[in-house]
Amino acid sequence: MSASPQASGERPPEPVLVISDRLDLDPVGLLPSAVPLRQLPSLLFTTAEYEHAPLVLLDDRAYTNFLLRHAPQRHGLIVVLADPDDTTVHPRAMAIGAEAVVRAGRDPAWLHLRMHAATDCRYARWETLLADPPPPEGI
Repeated sequence: MSASPQASGERPPEPVLVISDRLDLDPVGLLPSAVPLRQLPSLLFTTAEYEHAPLVLLDDRAYTNFLLRHAPQRHGLIVVLADPDDTTVHPRAMAIGAEAVVRAGRDPAWLHLRMHAATDCRYARWETLLADPPPPEGI
């Protein structure tokens, strides 16, 4: 029998951190998602939550309050853009070291794949993904 993560001294897996000041249940257009999410306002997340999250998704509408936190740059910070006409988002994302800017709710496949990669695919539903293989070509 294998030891639990807590018994072996490992920390339990952290959820993807979604930083948004909106009260919506899905401010960045990710649901449904098999990857656990922890949504917090920009003024309430802790430094530990920010540093230990496998991925951080920043709702662009919370950018100003996020700046007030003076959070350090980190790998795995993605800005989620709600307003497609906002031409200032890319320079602002670069200023905080974001690795990407994506539009909320628009083709979430890349973002879901990025979330699975950040969590070592431990939440991927392989039985569903591999249940029905595609038919061979030429049939």
